[in-house]
Amino acid sequence: MGARAGAGLLFRRLGALSGAAAVGASAYGAHGFRRSDRDDYLKELYETANKYHLFHSLALLAVPHCRYPMMAGSILLTGMGLFCGPLYYNAISGDPTFNKAAPFGGSLLILGWLALVP
Repeated sequence: MGARAGAGLLFRRLGALSGAAAVGASAYGAHGFRRSDRDDYLKELYETANKYHLFHSLALLAVPHCRYPMMAGSILLTGMGLFCGPLYYNAISGDPTFNKAAPFGGSLLILGWLALVP
């Protein structure tokens, strides 16, 4: 198996696992998190993180079909971590310490989509 095919398989698997995690996080948001006494802002942060997590998990499934799968997949994964991670953390803990990373993550998500262009 060539490097490109290996990278494609890796990101297809990571996309599937990430999608499963996003659906699990969505279930938590719908059944556990929502029933807590969290304020509306933190619930909105959680929903935003979850929406972007799921959408970009699907984008990872497209990575094997692009020209540079290792680059595109790495950019998308890093963007997901830097965007969704701080939002999930803030929503669950109430601590906004890592929120400054989210704009960098969002920029990487945009670049990740552009990296998928053939």
